[in-house]
Amino acid sequence: MSVWRNALRTGVVLACLSGAGLGAAVPARAAAGFATELSGLPDEFTAGNGVETVSAVVSRSDGGGCVKVRWSMVLGVQGLRLDQVKVDRVEDSGSFPLEIRTEGDVARLTDRQLDPGILCPGRTVTARYRVAFAEDVSRGRVSFAAEAYDENLRLLARQTATRQVIGEEVEATPSETGSSAAPSEPAASEPAADDPGEEATPSDEAVAELPPPGAAGRPVAQSGGFGVVQGAFLLGGLLLFLGAGLLLRLRHLMRPDGNAAAEGDPRLAFERPRARRWR
Repeated sequence: MSVWRNALRTGVVLACLSGAGLGAAVPARAAAGFATELSGLPDEFTAGNGVETVSAVVSRSDGGGCVKVRWSMVLGVQGLRLDQVKVDRVEDSGSFPLEIRTEGDVARLTDRQLDPGILCPGRTVTARYRVAFAEDVSRGRVSFAAEAYDENLRLLARQTATRQVIGEEVEATPSETGSSAAPSEPAASEPAADDPGEEATPSDEAVAELPPPGAAGRPVAQSGGFGVVQGAFLLGGLLLFLGAGLLLRLRHLMRPDGNAAAEGDPRLAFERPRARRWR
């Protein structure tokens, strides 16, 4: 019985390890001593009016050591489609490879590689994104959530912002005056641009697709590939498989000793007693 209890304990430990591997891909609460800012955001985006560059900057103020950073941008849309948005992650050397995964109106764009910079106290690491909208967008809203992770996928800091997207035709239409016609709806009813610190509601799922190198902009509605969550599931399955094999091995070792003689000499298991002759 003691061997059986040890086997059960081993199975529980392996199950906990597999759960920990799956949970590693889910973003946790931001770490203390780190801060992220979004800069370069216009008051509102104009569809079909060129490219805007949005920057995410992470800093450290807790006096710890230096760490490498992996960026992940969560983008959500309202009133437009994801395939009407083009986002390109750029560095000084050119386009930076991304993994992209979409769910509904939300897309997560995660760096396939660690950022070239190193985050130290008193120094920052910056990620730049070139954002553009298709010309057929009339009106909508877009939300950004910049997340900085360390090389072990620990969430360091997160910042969100929301902006309106206005089409060129809507922007060029003159507003009605009070003397020309009765107003159909007060201007105050239009949603105003939110502050950069407003919390967005993007999905926390991660990632999948290697973009073509040197692309000027990529529709964020693409998906596919192999990301962090898939790797965690494979790790959990491997640990469960090893646990099951260990349990079967322990069960084999616990077989009764009464069969040992038969297993050691097959002739003993099948030998019949000799019949006695009556004299």
